Amino acid sequence: MPISPGVIVGDELLDIYHKVMDRRRLSFDDGLLLYRTRNLTGVGYLANLDRERRHGAKTYFVRNQHINYTNICNKFCKFCSFYAKKGGPAPYEMSLDEVKRRLDRHKDQPLTEIHMVAGINPRLKYDYYLDLVRTVKEARPGVHVKAFTAVEIVQIAQVGKVTVEQALADLIEAGLDSLPGGGIEILSERVHRELFGKKLDGEEWKQVARAAAKLGLKQYATMLYGHIETDEERVDHLIQLRELQDETGHFLTMTPLSFHPENTELADIPKPTADTDLRNIAVSRLMLDNFDHVKSFWIMNTVPVTQAALWYGADDADGLVQEYEITYDEGDFGNKTQALTYENMVRMIEEAGRVPVERDSLYNEIRYEPTAESKPQRVPLRVRS
Repeated sequence: MPISPGVIVGDELLDIYHKVMDRRRLSFDDGLLLYRTRNLTGVGYLANLDRERRHGAKTYFVRNQHINYTNICNKFCKFCSFYAKKGGPAPYEMSLDEVKRRLDRHKDQPLTEIHMVAGINPRLKYDYYLDLVRTVKEARPGVHVKAFTAVEIVQIAQVGKVTVEQALADLIEAGLDSLPGGGIEILSERVHRELFGKKLDGEEWKQVARAAAKLGLKQYATMLYGHIETDEERVDHLIQLRELQDETGHFLTMTPLSFHPENTELADIPKPTADTDLRNIAVSRLMLDNFDHVKSFWIMNTVPVTQAALWYGADDADGLVQEYEITYDEGDFGNKTQALTYENMVRMIEEAGRVPVERDSLYNEIRYEPTAESKPQRVPLRVRS
């Protein structure tokens, strides 16, 4: 005898279950219910229905390297532990030679993506950004350059005394292939005023996204959660992204990003929990019906939570990363190495009961063939207390 859907998801979520099964768009009130119900398992079940309908058991990952070319920043966001400040990380800006050295460290690896974001450093000239992209292309021919948040794009345009459209066109000519997410954190004027008032507001961020779409640049979307935002602001952020995707169709992936309060001005806020991470991934999958992919960024979510997230709506586990400087453990500003080997990434996904699929930055599949000689190292698990 078949099990009633109400038994699986509970009566509270039954209407949303029918909408998911019928591929009907969820409402603002549906989103609020998904955030507020105590039935996290039911929310995850619904998100997994949609995830498996789209991708089956496949879980994507990319061989990538992150480069954060400067931590000097004049925006002073209260949630940021990355920018140089007293008692924090020492200031730096990479020369093009240093960028090349960073790339050469991993020249033996067949990386397909270089991801570059950084602080807003007023000393950097227009040509620096163009040469930065050219340097990557020269050092790693054929690599996909995913670089510069919308805030950086506006800074580049301002320092070059050109329009955003012209700056993007010049960067594309230099070799820019796509834009990462980030730069807006959450589309809420209240949060913008309180936490990152010197950065772009929501409408300004959308204008950069629209300009990128007109030039054919693909983009990734994010949402920073777990700070001072409300459930209503989270749902509104997702709906605004959904509407922008309806308009442009240029977003590839949604990556919910958990806020880590260590070494920020919001250090008194509790650290993220697995419940919060899984719920935001699941709700993102359910609300963003016009996004093909939802990612669990394992560096922020930890390996174990990312493994669980592959059953809560996520179909992407990001990549190998190599080095990452945006978040730090407590006071450990010298530890920039945060990486998984290729074998560890595959093992992490397989342990979760999913099928690893290597991809490029545009989600073209690169065939994965395990070998008998492969000897994966143990994954260094980080378990939250």
